[in-house]
Amino acid sequence: MLPMPGAPSSSWAMWKARLKSTFEGADLRVCTSFWLFGLINNVLYVVILSAALDLVGPDVPKGVVLLADVIPSFLTKLCAPYFIHVVPYSVRVIIFSALSACGMLLIALTPGYTDGGTIATKMAGVVLASLSSGGGELSFLGLTHFYGPFSLAAWSSGTGGAGLVGAGLYSLATTTLGLTVQRSLFASSFLPIIMLVSFFVVLPRAPLKRTVLQRSGGIDSRQTSRDDQTNIEEDPLLGQPIEDGLLSEHAQNKRDLAVQAESKWYSTFLRNLRRARGLFFPFMLPLLLVYIAEYTINLGLYPVLLFPLPSTPFTHYRAFYPTYSLLYQAGVFISRSSAPFLRIHHLYPPSFLQIANFFILASQAVWGWMPDSIGFWVVMALVLWEGLLGGAVYVNTFAEITERVDREEREFSLGATSVSDSGGICVAGFLAMGVEKGICAWQVGRGRDWCRQL
Repeated sequence: MLPMPGAPSSSWAMWKARLKSTFEGADLRVCTSFWLFGLINNVLYVVILSAALDLVGPDVPKGVVLLADVIPSFLTKLCAPYFIHVVPYSVRVIIFSALSACGMLLIALTPGYTDGGTIATKMAGVVLASLSSGGGELSFLGLTHFYGPFSLAAWSSGTGGAGLVGAGLYSLATTTLGLTVQRSLFASSFLPIIMLVSFFVVLPRAPLKRTVLQRSGGIDSRQTSRDDQTNIEEDPLLGQPIEDGLLSEHAQNKRDLAVQAESKWYSTFLRNLRRARGLFFPFMLPLLLVYIAEYTINLGLYPVLLFPLPSTPFTHYRAFYPTYSLLYQAGVFISRSSAPFLRIHHLYPPSFLQIANFFILASQAVWGWMPDSIGFWVVMALVLWEGLLGGAVYVNTFAEITERVDREEREFSLGATSVSDSGGICVAGFLAMGVEKGICAWQVGRGRDWCRQL
């Protein structure tokens, strides 16, 4: 006999109970803040790539925009984890928001290439936005250490949504609303305000403040510091400490503290280097591999994965690329939002599946072995699969760090591992230029000149 609807044994009631238990302990303000952090930190990256053609014109390779948008971020993630811990999170958020806004304003207010504007000036704005994005990612990933697993899930979901929102906003502004490229980018420069509001207004600050107090030794150490200062006698005329003998004990103490601080910083730097080496094979390498394969597909294969128009819903070949990109972003968003429901503990299998995905799609682009009647739809399914794999490796890499790395090393580990995605995109950017050019030439030599009709 089937269970009555609403009965405890019914599948719907069990599903609701399981869903409720999944989100038990989640703080709405924390989840909202980190979702917005992920969205705003990454959305400008997507907007800039969406506007690549409008920024540099048809005669300049779009890879120039990609590299200007990725290399500064990569260098920031490579170097900053070893010293950024001395900068408070509140200061970081202000700096990164200002860099993002200034970068977008520089891009928007520089005249277009058709009006005599220099591409170099626009690329300088892209570099500023990239520096902000890289520093923001490693900082917010480190910040999730203080707010628990739901903050990481919300951050990852927000970064996945940035692809859909960024491409959608730019298309809506320039196509549906009819705004110029400059006005669309100018409007985007105000988006970092949302990041400031999320951090200073929405996000509960108690967990972060509590950790800061613990690191500084709490009230007792501060009180001791004040007591030490008040015990130093001052000259009533000059307002300077009175020296006991030839060498002031107070000055000597200050020098000793400076030497100790320098020694501590150096030892921390060496310890972080050792930590980074320990992160490479379990976490960094699978994330690096999946991003190399993923972005080589996006940049090198999408422009040459073409089919005869009568076998597709399209009327022109230019429609293939944005359709693939939209489907890919949908897959990324779904998988990056899946951490509360589905966990992958072994990171290498999905990375190797992504590499296999690249070779399958590359073989189709070269030899066209799929039947025209179903080939397009098979490729669409593989593109969605590509997004699901890439997003899954991203979110589960950082989830595994949260679970497997010791608490005192977790903040650094989350930030340091983020270098792998930008490094993978950089490598893929160079690979993709050769892949696209080589396959397109191969296709044209065999009578398939569709890649020339984009």
